Parts: sequence; structure tokens; C-alpha cells
Amino acid sequence: MLKRLLCGVLLTLTLAACPGPASAPLDVKGTDLGASPGVGGDFTLLDASGRPRTLSSFRGKVVALFFGYTHCPDVCPTTMLEYAATMKALGNSADKVQVVFVSVDPQRDTPAVLASYVPHFDPRFVGLTGSAEAVGRVLRQYKIVAQRVPAAGGGYSMDHSAGSYLLDRAGKVRVYEPYASEATVLAHDIRQLLR
Repeated sequence: MLKRLLCGVLLTLTLAACPGPASAPLDVKGTDLGASPGVGGDFTLLDASGRPRTLSSFRGKVVALFFGYTHCPDVCPTTMLEYAATMKALGNSADKVQVVFVSVDPQRDTPAVLASYVPHFDPRFVGLTGSAEAVGRVLRQYKIVAQRVPAAGGGYSMDHSAGSYLLDRAGKVRVYEPYASEATVLAHDIRQLLR
């Protein structure tokens, strides 16, 4: 857990130290990354039905992009619950928001597993997975750290970056939200991108 939180802090500091071109600052509680932070971009992975889905298919909506895995005991369900509460807090504006969960554990997180996990938090949420190579490319694009950690009995867990990104309606990464951001904070920042 501490390693995941440290990864999140390091990611925040790295992104904040490398701002993109000047843009009007946002009034956000998370880290304003500017209009072009050098992180992000389109990608294609498999959705819960096994069909290819591109990130750009959500253009026109604010996207909350979170990287995690279904066997995660703490960080992932906590974050997903906060985003579920955020969608409720947004009311009718939630129709203009898409929460996307990208698995960092494609070996276990098949489309069928995502189909039973992700909608548990909110049926509008989308889960994405793919081959190890495809997921690895996306992790590099978004500067996500994910490492397999062997566990007793032959299993494993995943240490991974614990924060999430908010993308504007044009698909640009704009805000980094650290782990443990509450729904009121997330809703506030999402509203800034919906203006």
C-alpha cells in the first residue's frame, strides 16, 4: 500500500514539474496538468464484451480514467466507490461523464471478469483489458507504474499507481486526482471540465 501511494506522489510531482503549453488554469482540487502534460493519447483495448474499444470513442464526455485490477483489496474498490458516489453527486451532469477502469492485470482480468466486476460499482462504468503487450503500451502512455508482487501460496498482487486522471471533452488529460480523493472533490473537478 505504501509503495502504491509513493508511486502516486512521485507521479504527481513528475507531472507537475513538466507542464505542457500554457493554458488557462483550472479551479481544481487535484493537480492541474495544463492542456498538454506529455501524458495520454488514444488507445484501443477490449471492453467487457470482448469488443475493441478506443478511448476516443468517449470524446464529448469528461473521462475519469483509473488503472487498477479486480483482485485489488483496497485502493481499487475504494476509488471505484468514490467515482460511483461522484456520479450520484453530479446528478443529470453524470450523463456527460464516462468512468473508465483499465486493468493492470490482464492475465486475470479477462473481459468476462470485468463484466462481473465493473458494473457492480455503476452500470455506466466501462472496464477495459487486453493482451499484456497492449496494456503495457497504455500504461507507458499514461506513466502508470504496475508491478506483479508474488504472494504466499503461489498467487500474486499488483503494486500500481493509485491516482486517476480526468480528461476533458476533447480527450486531453487535464487533471491528476490522487488516491483517496473524495467524491465531493472529484465532482468539483469534473464540473470544471464540463463548463
